[in-house]
Amino acid sequence: MKSLPLNQLYKVCVLKDLPFKTTRQLKPLAEIVGQNRAQSAVRFALAMPHGGYNVYAVGRPGLGKRTMMLRYLEHHVDADHQTHDWCYVANFEEPRVPKVLKLPAGKGNELKQDMDKLMARLMKMVPQTFDSDSFLERAEQLKNGFAKKQEDELEKIADQARRKKVSLNITTPGGYRLVAMNGDEPHTAESFQALTEAQRDKFESEINKLEKKLRQALRKVTDWEQEYAEAQQALNEETLESISGEQLEALIAKYADQADVVSYLKAVRSDLSESLDIFLEENEEQAAMAYASLDKKTPRRYLVNVLVHQKTDEVPVVVEDNPTYHNLFGYVENVTFKGTVFTDFSLIRPGSIHRANGGYLLMDAIKVLEQPFVWDGLKRALRSRSLQINSLERELTLSGTISLEPEEIPLDVKIVLFGDRETWMLLQEYDSEFAELFRVTADFENEMMRTDESQLLYAKFIASLVEEKKLLHCSNRAVARIIEHSARMAEHQDRLSLHAADIANLLRESDYWARQGGANMISNNHVDQALESAEYRSSRIRDHFYDAIRDGTTLVSTSGTCVGQVNGLSVLSTGGYEFGLSNRITATCYYGDGGVMDIERDVKLGGNLHSKGVMILSSWLSAHFAVTDPMNLSASLTMEQNYGEVDGDSASLAELCALVSALSELPVRQDLALTGSVNQFGEVQPIGGVNEKVEGFFATCKLTGGLTGSQGVIVPATNVQNLMLNQEVIQAVRDGNFAVYSVTRAEEAITLLLGKPAGKADDKGRYPKQSVFGMIQQRLEKMREHERQEHARDDSKDPSIH
Repeated sequence: MKSLPLNQLYKVCVLKDLPFKTTRQLKPLAEIVGQNRAQSAVRFALAMPHGGYNVYAVGRPGLGKRTMMLRYLEHHVDADHQTHDWCYVANFEEPRVPKVLKLPAGKGNELKQDMDKLMARLMKMVPQTFDSDSFLERAEQLKNGFAKKQEDELEKIADQARRKKVSLNITTPGGYRLVAMNGDEPHTAESFQALTEAQRDKFESEINKLEKKLRQALRKVTDWEQEYAEAQQALNEETLESISGEQLEALIAKYADQADVVSYLKAVRSDLSESLDIFLEENEEQAAMAYASLDKKTPRRYLVNVLVHQKTDEVPVVVEDNPTYHNLFGYVENVTFKGTVFTDFSLIRPGSIHRANGGYLLMDAIKVLEQPFVWDGLKRALRSRSLQINSLERELTLSGTISLEPEEIPLDVKIVLFGDRETWMLLQEYDSEFAELFRVTADFENEMMRTDESQLLYAKFIASLVEEKKLLHCSNRAVARIIEHSARMAEHQDRLSLHAADIANLLRESDYWARQGGANMISNNHVDQALESAEYRSSRIRDHFYDAIRDGTTLVSTSGTCVGQVNGLSVLSTGGYEFGLSNRITATCYYGDGGVMDIERDVKLGGNLHSKGVMILSSWLSAHFAVTDPMNLSASLTMEQNYGEVDGDSASLAELCALVSALSELPVRQDLALTGSVNQFGEVQPIGGVNEKVEGFFATCKLTGGLTGSQGVIVPATNVQNLMLNQEVIQAVRDGNFAVYSVTRAEEAITLLLGKPAGKADDKGRYPKQSVFGMIQQRLEKMREHERQEHARDDSKDPSIH
């Protein structure tokens, strides 16, 4: 069998397929390359005007999901979309329920500034005006007029009382008493008792009549007090109107197209006269809140709390990296002053969902699910299409603390969640509302096909990363080297990895080495240097394993032959870095019932897939050598010097070859290693990590005496397309010091390893005597004949048979 040619071990990126000298000549991509399916899903979801069409972006971290979404939104947002400012203002009728105002973008701050100007004017003018001579004179006239009428009415009653020898005395403010007089002095109890009965009766009768008149007079006084209060209120309103009326009318005219604002301004006009003391007296609570909340502007009653201010008409795109309950849904601040806690509508703070209202909110699904109450709150908001600022403390405790209940804000937002497939499947399975609220799944690809067109697209993608990260530009050779590395990351010659984060990291590190060398451009040498540096940083554990091979602690043979011993290959992962290692697989056989004992499984070191592979090769053996007669040879299999759990069926072909060697007693070449899984029909199936496995055996050969020229690796033919070997292996193959073979059936691997044809059965199921299978067949026949003779000998000795 011939080894694979160089062009099948590594697919080179040909420079003529890259029609540019440097990435400076390329126009950077506006979108992420190779994600057409995901882009189509996003385009559909964002165009749907109905609720529930939120997006869950599925894919492993580093695929550029967030970058693609932000770039897409940057270039494809709806230009006709109108954004808004949202403000909270005082509700004068129900202070616990602040009102919400919706204004066009930029108008919120205008309204706030207009109200601040009005209040600044009133804070200055009201005290001056209400302390002016003209106002005090008019107020005094009102007051004196009321006092004169009150005095005249009471004096009339007093005159009538005096004529009846009764005195009208003032006992308390607003309290009056009629007393019988004894000359100039009021009667004492004794002097009144000394009067005749007729005199006493006459006094009582007169006092009763006077009391009725006094009550009528007091009713009049009360009515006049009300009239005075109304007149004073009218005077205040007239005075306030003279100060603020013109400005308020101007504001009402300015915001005439905003019905809610006009309604609020009219409410302010009505409330001003009722809250006049705010401007005239120092209010301790207002002063305390102004001091503690670092806002010295008063009065707070007429502040405009601009919750969301959109600086431009662009559709808001918000990325929330820390979606806690308060960060997402907003909260109401409290301020403490001298041990007392205060709050009001001006202390309502927005969340990211408020800022994204009318646009798009991007979050990580895992972070959303990790935060308590956030997922339920998000679903509640999306279902009701409204935003309500709830106090999380009230949900968490049973206390009845008084707090604000701001009016709900209508919600119109598209949510984009980024997450992995496992989280998506769990939500689909266990949350019945998830599918209704996130109806669109943007499924991100891990790889793209490698063609001439896609390679040029990939080069533009590299150019966009260079521009975005402010890196040195790359030569076409550097781009070609990155494309080749991308194919290795994808583990396929005709595919390219779409893991943007890895490519970005490679570019950053290549840029570092280029700058260290004083270059003004990234070349292929800098890319190689970056890859070597990254490998060196991650390979400490691999080197410990290699040290064990070098000093003989790990027993591996890369020359000579041995019966029942095969070099298998495995891949180890150490947190993002994978490398291949050789494993000695041995098999022994002995007289028995034909079973294969898997030592790894029996000692619970073999996983389910490994055990399945051994069972499959057992059935293959039985199908070849025990169709009509039982096998009298049993075997045992193990991976030598394995002290940890193993799984996967990629060693089943090597285990099969070890068993065939043990059964046929033919030695196996130790200068060859092999990998591959096998099915019940002897077909060799593909495995993973083929590049690391080939390179692992190549390194083992170098560590155990050097390359002899006969060494190599056998891989499944279906894995040839996955080969992107490193340059050291490629050079060794070019020099004839190493070889890679491909096989499609187990018989081909057996022929290569044992140096004899495996053999093909004739119509009678007989294999050629000099073939590997023929030797096994002959050995089994000898065993069966031996067993028959033993049975016959036993039968002749047993008298019960005669």
